[in-house]
Amino acid sequence: MINKPKPRIAVVSPFLDKQHGTELCVAEQVERLADEYEFHVYSTRIADMDTRKFRWHRIPDIPGPHLVKYIWFFCVNHLWRWLGRVSGKVDFDLTYSPGINCFDAELIAVHMVFAEFFERVHGSSIARASQSGSWFRTIHRRLFYRLIILLERQIYVRPTLPLIAVSRKVENDLKRFYGCRSSSFVVYNGIESSRFNPHVRQSLRGRARASLGYSESDFVLLLIGNDWRTKGLHCLLEAAALLKPRSVKVAVVGKDDILPFRALLDSRGLNSSVQFLPLRPDPEFYYAAADAYAGPSLEDAFGIPPLEAMACGLPVIVSRQAGVSELIAHGEDGYILENPQEPRELASLIAKLCEDKELRQRIGHRAAETARQYTWERNAARFHEILQHVLEKKHANHCMVTEPVCPEARD
Repeated sequence: MINKPKPRIAVVSPFLDKQHGTELCVAEQVERLADEYEFHVYSTRIADMDTRKFRWHRIPDIPGPHLVKYIWFFCVNHLWRWLGRVSGKVDFDLTYSPGINCFDAELIAVHMVFAEFFERVHGSSIARASQSGSWFRTIHRRLFYRLIILLERQIYVRPTLPLIAVSRKVENDLKRFYGCRSSSFVVYNGIESSRFNPHVRQSLRGRARASLGYSESDFVLLLIGNDWRTKGLHCLLEAAALLKPRSVKVAVVGKDDILPFRALLDSRGLNSSVQFLPLRPDPEFYYAAADAYAGPSLEDAFGIPPLEAMACGLPVIVSRQAGVSELIAHGEDGYILENPQEPRELASLIAKLCEDKELRQRIGHRAAETARQYTWERNAARFHEILQHVLEKKHANHCMVTEPVCPEARD
């Protein structure tokens, strides 16, 4: 009996690790489906992954700002794959890209529609940045967003290109900006249930709170993510100020510039109430220290941290502008903030949780039940179905082009 060779899939991503949302999703899919497919990953950097499960075609990196690095990667990954084909060393059954990383992707997972992001967020970011001295960062981001939007207009409009949206929100954004599509799928992100669950949270809670300096009487709100303006940190800080004199603490985890928020912290007297903490490989440590998760995002295609928080049994408050809100029933397994620019609405929801321990426990218990349904196993299984569908469709189209009658299609 001859074993059928695995389909060869080229995965094109500037980097992969398990510390960032998009890259985490791809890493989980590649590792979980390695027995089904021969993955060839084109990246400059890979971390937190078992590299025995795929072949890494390392793209050389260059120094410079993100925009320059992106253009370099976009061009060089094309060259690397072309050299592999013409040399006869490797060819692929399908090229897959999380986001726009090449012109020739045959399947793209859309983790953000930059046209929607730019329209909703960027204007207010410029206004605040102009007062904080971060003009270089703002101009750099603006140029990067403009480039990606230009590429979106060239690529996402292709009617036959299959797209995977990480939420209904992203699917609707694609339709709004780039027209109606019949070749899109929705696949929600997931969580690792062995790491993110109420038992792990309880086992870590005492050590985590002591390590971060929180007392038993403190009510700790957690926010995890980069680009704090977009994650709604201004709204969260204003809401925390409105909650005084309650013993509310805010833990902000991520990597961004604190300077734009310094004046707000000073004017609202929040310096002693807010901690800015680094990302760490075990975010469950932060979930264990918290009493609730607050994510008033201005724009978020999905939002993995709120789902992980739910899995740990934390009550969460998320913005209607976050795709993860599609998984939440308001008032039952979490709360949905309708206006992420209204601190009083957020403060009212936080106060409910702060003042009612039984409510926190009830919401948290139901949140964990909901989150358990959305695992990386489920995500990878759905991704596997889509890969098979796209490969079969590509093969059928190839047969129609090369032969008058395709034997496999006839069978």
